[in-house]
Amino acid sequence: MEKTILARTGNEAMAEAMRQINPDVCAAYPITPATEIMQIFSGFVSDGLVKTKLITVESEHSAMSACLGSAAAGARTMTATSSQGLALMHEILFIVSALRLPIVLADVNRALSGPINIHCDHSDTMAERDTGWIQIYAENSQEAYDLLIQAVRIGEHRDVLLPVCVSTDGFIISHGMERLETYPDAEVQKFVGEYKPVYNILDVDNPITVGSLVLTDYYLEHKRAQHEAMKNSLRVMSEVFSEFGKTFGRTYDFCEKYRCDDAEYILVCLSSTAGTAKAAIEELRNQGMKAGLLKIRAFRPFPAEQITNTLKNAKAIAVLDRSESLSTRSGPVATEIKAALYDACVNKPMQTYIYGLGGREIYIEDIKKVFNNLKDAKCGGQVEYLGVKE
Repeated sequence: MEKTILARTGNEAMAEAMRQINPDVCAAYPITPATEIMQIFSGFVSDGLVKTKLITVESEHSAMSACLGSAAAGARTMTATSSQGLALMHEILFIVSALRLPIVLADVNRALSGPINIHCDHSDTMAERDTGWIQIYAENSQEAYDLLIQAVRIGEHRDVLLPVCVSTDGFIISHGMERLETYPDAEVQKFVGEYKPVYNILDVDNPITVGSLVLTDYYLEHKRAQHEAMKNSLRVMSEVFSEFGKTFGRTYDFCEKYRCDDAEYILVCLSSTAGTAKAAIEELRNQGMKAGLLKIRAFRPFPAEQITNTLKNAKAIAVLDRSESLSTRSGPVATEIKAALYDACVNKPMQTYIYGLGGREIYIEDIKKVFNNLKDAKCGGQVEYLGVKE
């Protein structure tokens, strides 16, 4: 298969994936640093490169509401947002997942106010982690492009039927220029396939009620069904990842292991920080330290078994959270990992860190410090802030 090599930002990569997917409907409202995704895509619409109906609305709440209506009417639907925009969608995110509408959302991770901040952390998507959406975190532009394409297949699978959010780190990836390999339009279209919705509220021959009132008699059963769909997505995602690898030559998984096979000390993180961690690990390896990285790519569904199998042989573990849960014990990622290890009867020394809030840089030396703290057995207890100005 002939691939095209481009220099593209993360936003450009996501917009290009959307062009090739050619959804039926996109509804969006601009917000930094995700505005550029829909701005570029609107150019594709104006130039006739896609057949998408682009709906510009008055708020992000309206954007997700319009997406809900579109998807319920049987249309393949996508949108993009960030930070406060995702927060404004909060009410509708629950409804979309409960109605089993496989909308795909490109989110550019940005801090939630206050104080006002437009730079990267994961507080926006972590605040929505229990809304019933599949959540996938991309390390770079290539992953953003590839994962957005795969998100369509994952969400629309009959055993899943859940909305999917694919996110990149604001400005770090969204506006950073990187090498991007794209695939032929026809191959992408063949991979995503034709959308065949389970239901369509415009089908007058088969009328249904959507969004009805459900009280104590069946509300619990609805939530159990969503739970089972999220469990099913573990299998479906593996299948889609495998097929994507066979088709396009780039294989994905729930997690990425880097130098973990013989690692004594393992760091866990999401997204772009993995690149910095890999550089730090190479330096530490040259100094004789057996350091490794576990990058979590899918946070919902949470791949507990894969994570525990990787971490169970480490001497000590460090977890980096780019969001603050204000529990005083650990961030969202570390909390999930602690629960997974506990269920697997694995007890390992672990140090948890909050870092990078509001776009605060994390450097190779910061990562090396984390590993050296593990080696010196400085782990356990309450969460620490990495890089904070004391």
